[in-house]
Amino acid sequence: MGLGNKILNLRKKLNLSQEQLAEQLNVTRQTISKWELEETTPDIKQAKKLSEIFKVSLDELLDTDIRDTVVEKVSNTEKLTSMAVKIVKVIGIAFLIMLIIDIITMIIFLPKII
Repeated sequence: MGLGNKILNLRKKLNLSQEQLAEQLNVTRQTISKWELEETTPDIKQAKKLSEIFKVSLDELLDTDIRDTVVEKVSNTEKLTSMAVKIVKVIGIAFLIMLIIDIITMIIFLPKII
């Protein structure tokens, strides 16, 4: 459900007219109408005031789910961490192989120099 429909439903639930809601927010009735038709959206201060009038959280009003956002960010972080660990392992193995080659080279060629 879009923000406009959410505002419309919550306003009707409180038996408020567009005019009455507009007065509480210090905006015009046309502004409320535009919000409900989703032609425009309230700014953050107006959205906060709406959430107070409707007695819902700002998150609920805006129809976002913080938990989903956090889970997504944690999942992305885990993926990046996993990739970083793999890269470090590859670099470590490459370094170890180069070190072994250097030691073998020194063992083979050092006696010829001495």
